[in-house]
Amino acid sequence: MANVVVVGAQWGDEGKGKIVDWLSERADVIARFQGGHNAGHTLVIDGKVYKLHALPSGVVRGGKLSVIGNGVVLDPWHLLSEIETIRGQGVEITPETLMIAENTPLILPFHGELDRAREEAASKGTKIGTTGRGIGPCYEDKVGRRVIRVADLSDDATLEARVDRALQHHDPMRKGLGVEPIDRDALIAKLKAIAPEILKFAAPVWKVLNEKRKAGKRILFEGAQGALLDIDFGTYPFVTSSNVIAGQAATGTGIGPGGIDYVLGIVKAYTTRVGEGPFPTELDDDDGQRLGERGHEFGTTTGRKRRCGWFDACLVRQTCATSGVNGISLTKLDVLDGFKELKICVGYELDGEILDYLPTAADQQARVRPVYETMDGWDETTEGARSWADLPANAIKYVRRVEELIDCPVALLSTSPEREDTILVTDPFAD
Repeated sequence: MANVVVVGAQWGDEGKGKIVDWLSERADVIARFQGGHNAGHTLVIDGKVYKLHALPSGVVRGGKLSVIGNGVVLDPWHLLSEIETIRGQGVEITPETLMIAENTPLILPFHGELDRAREEAASKGTKIGTTGRGIGPCYEDKVGRRVIRVADLSDDATLEARVDRALQHHDPMRKGLGVEPIDRDALIAKLKAIAPEILKFAAPVWKVLNEKRKAGKRILFEGAQGALLDIDFGTYPFVTSSNVIAGQAATGTGIGPGGIDYVLGIVKAYTTRVGEGPFPTELDDDDGQRLGERGHEFGTTTGRKRRCGWFDACLVRQTCATSGVNGISLTKLDVLDGFKELKICVGYELDGEILDYLPTAADQQARVRPVYETMDGWDETTEGARSWADLPANAIKYVRRVEELIDCPVALLSTSPEREDTILVTDPFAD
């Protein structure tokens, strides 16, 4: 059976939640492989809205195994709170339906405190636009070999030693930022109190996933954020602190690269971004305002207004290449209904030269100017369309031109937040 990786192919907020939910009905396992609770997925099922941050999107589907992989950084208190919220909406979550990798790093209170203190201390122009939830500092501790992992909760002596090592690093840094030292005993007490609730979900996820794969089960790998926020291939330094591209599905779960059969990139029919950083096609006019209002462009996690702009084919072509995307899911096509004309970025002008990719240097990213191709819009509605026959001719032309420019076919087309309003072109789970 095919195993599918779903990645955002822009700056996040592309509608991954709906697509993962749509695909998860036919998957046996849904595995989250990176990011933290700074990500937000909104699912609309039979008119009921679920907002997920740490939990994999598959938890709302009965009979599925949901997995939090080691590539994720996990706030244990937030996780338990989210579990209770989702349970309150009638979803059953047990150790049989949810597993957490034993080597998953834990986001602790001091990570969020450091995140916020740094952002407050940053001068204008150097702020990253972090959500302040401690994701970055936790990833730093992971690569610095001082993070506390899920397995550490099972032994008091190990836990205390891990905390001491972390404090040796964090307390001097906090002092420099004018923040009080960490209360060691209070932190250890909090961790010991929560340990039994977290450990009941702990498992050797790498082993479980490989066994499932050998048994012919379908595995759906779910990423957070978008490939343009990747720590290596994103618009650095305005990026997240983990790898977001599809290759992270292997290292973030332990499945190995041979376990990935199909990569589906999620792409909006226009472009949005939250927070700071370059955005070549950003619109500060009525069209940008209209995109934001029609697309309800406010962050699921932060509520922050998203920056909006025309579709950038250059950027999506890049992310399709770095993630090895086999097909895209084009979402929010209906937001473009009623525009007289639409623009697509087909290149960049930089110092008199035309580029077909976004350069790596930050100063050049800030200076590029989009080169646009203009297409006719459509007056008819695409909202709720479930077949090509339901789409206006100009909408089909727009989709086909997007395919040509990004050098990747459309596998799915989404025309509303409802999971049923989806046009299937190519089945990612096909053998």
